[in-house]
Amino acid sequence: MSKITLKTASVLAFERKLDPSDALLFSGAWADRNNASNWSEITLREKSVRGTISNRLKAKDQDPTKVDAAIESANLQTVDIAALDSQHDTLQMRFTLRVLSGAGTPSACNNADYQQKLQQTVQGYVQDQGFSELAKRYASNLANGRFLWRNRMGAEQVEVRVARLVDGQAAQNYCFNSLDFSLRNFESNSPELEQLAETISKGLAEEEHVLLEITAFARLGAGQEVFPSQELILDRGRGDKSKTLYQVGNIAALHSQKVGNALRTIDTWYPVEEDQLALGPIAIEPYGSVTTQGKAYRQPKKKMDFYNLLDAWLLKDQVPAVEQQHYVMAILIRGGVFGDAS
Repeated sequence: MSKITLKTASVLAFERKLDPSDALLFSGAWADRNNASNWSEITLREKSVRGTISNRLKAKDQDPTKVDAAIESANLQTVDIAALDSQHDTLQMRFTLRVLSGAGTPSACNNADYQQKLQQTVQGYVQDQGFSELAKRYASNLANGRFLWRNRMGAEQVEVRVARLVDGQAAQNYCFNSLDFSLRNFESNSPELEQLAETISKGLAEEEHVLLEITAFARLGAGQEVFPSQELILDRGRGDKSKTLYQVGNIAALHSQKVGNALRTIDTWYPVEEDQLALGPIAIEPYGSVTTQGKAYRQPKKKMDFYNLLDAWLLKDQVPAVEQQHYVMAILIRGGVFGDAS
């Protein structure tokens, strides 16, 4: 009998295995980190401002009289704002994180042969490499407070506490001084970080049920502005605000997607040109896309994107370098729809 040529499934989907909740924001004092009752919810308020025209003008609009006329027309805006209480100097951010097993097992696949080969490949990776490298990087992004995003910048002190919950109670506790951990690499280490990484690794490997509660404190200064997620308003006919912030039950919050993006910012294995400066870790994405730069660091032409690496590994039995195996597995942990559309 002739060997059946393996083809990518046209229906292929994976559920995410790192599942964060929305992150809620609270206001309090740095000295009250151990007293939960002294923290108040951060709510949104509106602010109306009279801005100036500062956008780049077209050549036809650069006549002095036209510029003066434009400046006279004030740039009126109504925006959402969130800030600490005037008596409080510290932001508290809270969210939970589920670590799920079954990485590499598709939630939908319409090709049994392909699914069998995929599971064999994933099992081979787990036996040879395990989840220790990926788990350490996820743990590092909890310890360094990357999920605080702009709220971390310029903070005088940042502390992250991680509690592993069993039956609703904290069975293990970890505490990190986030400023001791780099955002540029994953070389920082500590005994607590190793223990947290081992816990996450066991959750991914289905050895234990893992639910984490993360509480971060950033000392910013009394009354300082904080930065929840900004809503994308697709229907511009709704309201007249130029900036709408996200809230959950009247509490300012970050989207779970934004928290998840920070946790999976672990890709240091992307190719870098000789004339390029290394960007540091980027989020795990099929094409290595960095939207703030408008650039994809894993171009299909270089065969370093997720689809080329996965197809070479599964369909052609060309085993990628260990670093790229980590990357492919991180994509499967991230989840998504990866079928070969006809």
